[in-house]
Amino acid sequence: MRTKSWSVCGKGGELRAEREEVLVKLNKIYTRTGDAGTTGLGTGARRLKSDLRIEACGTVDEANACIGVARLHTAAAHRPIDVMLGRIQNDLFDLGADLSVPDDGKPLQYEPLRIIASQVERLEKDIDLLNKDLQPLKSFILNGGSPAAAALHLARTVARRAERVMVALAQNPGEQVGAEALKYINRLSDFLFVAARTVNDNGKADVLWVPGKNR
Repeated sequence: MRTKSWSVCGKGGELRAEREEVLVKLNKIYTRTGDAGTTGLGTGARRLKSDLRIEACGTVDEANACIGVARLHTAAAHRPIDVMLGRIQNDLFDLGADLSVPDDGKPLQYEPLRIIASQVERLEKDIDLLNKDLQPLKSFILNGGSPAAAALHLARTVARRAERVMVALAQNPGEQVGAEALKYINRLSDFLFVAARTVNDNGKADVLWVPGKNR
């Protein structure tokens, strides 16, 4: 059995890997190590909680939480989409782990968890599967129509914000963000858009924007 330290931007714990099984052991919920306004990356390095990498990790976590709320509305009524969302929630923890171990070119004693091409491709396949049954769009959509759709649109906007933060982070000198990680967060908002339309009776219950309607 291999044991190594693990964290996802401040989520301290211990990772134990045996064969293909991965267990996370959270030893303590509060550690007092962040009381001075810093938190730990997966590398052990400390960053200010206002640091852009920490902001990226936190916004990905926020998107994940929004998806969790959306699943309260999809678990029973939209089971296929709920299964997809469950996979995405797990992927978003992978994304947080990816962001928490920046590639600085220095050798590590373990292989860091990274978002890989197959995870992006899976999202693309799910998007194509849902999109083929949707009503053609004739205008932009107002976020709503049903509780499930509204929650998915909210998750979509947070995913877009996570993407903006990740892109800004990647522009900073000395900061690295993986290409597949950027692709994944970009596809995620596309998926959440088509998922929201799907739960709105495949687009039939979408609320469309009417330009200048209330002037």
